Amino acid sequence: MIELYYWPTPNGHKITLFLEEAGLDYEIHPVNIGAGEQFKPDFLKFSPNNRMPAIIDRAPADGGEPISVFESGAILLYLANKTGKFFGPEQRAKIEQSQWLMWQMGGLGPMAGQNGHFNVYAPEKVPYAIDRYTNETNRLYGVLNRQLEGREFVAGGAYSIADMAIYPWIVPHEAHKQDLADFPNIRRWFDAIASRPATIRAYEKGGEVRSYAAPMTDEQRAVLFGQTARTAKA
Repeated sequence: MIELYYWPTPNGHKITLFLEEAGLDYEIHPVNIGAGEQFKPDFLKFSPNNRMPAIIDRAPADGGEPISVFESGAILLYLANKTGKFFGPEQRAKIEQSQWLMWQMGGLGPMAGQNGHFNVYAPEKVPYAIDRYTNETNRLYGVLNRQLEGREFVAGGAYSIADMAIYPWIVPHEAHKQDLADFPNIRRWFDAIASRPATIRAYEKGGEVRSYAAPMTDEQRAVLFGQTARTAKA
């Protein structure tokens, strides 16, 4: 059994995509990031960055004590290695998939995240920041669109953890001021992944979790976006 500490954000969706595709038994523990549940001491014990997702594997492959993993990319690699699915199978495919996983973790995710923050959540509009992150998101879409030219999936020839990592960050393309009509290879790839039964199930799970949360208040936005080392410790 995998215990998944989760909220339906792009990083959270990565993990439910894998779990649904692999058919693993898992239990969701909602972590309402607007309510500050990611700062609870019990959660900090296995997710020291105060961020979800995180998992606890109660039945690790080595038969030993439960293993906890935080950071969405590390979780995908852990689950892929545990199951032998969606990573590889050959070494060259693993290298290519790893590169694109890191591209998402170090590029698309942070840039699109800042894009969303300044376009959607920021209490005041900062034109320079909006232009900076909208343009960089657009550049990264161009990189992905070129990579998908003549390819069904992003890396290694088969659906992999690279696709699972990238797809949820393309879902909010409209909020990020990106038009998929400008990126036909992304559009084709995006529609194919969206129609996968496991993708549909994963996003339905997300809808169920989010359904009980009230709209975010100004106080919750301050919790989510205003933390420092001092306030997080408090």
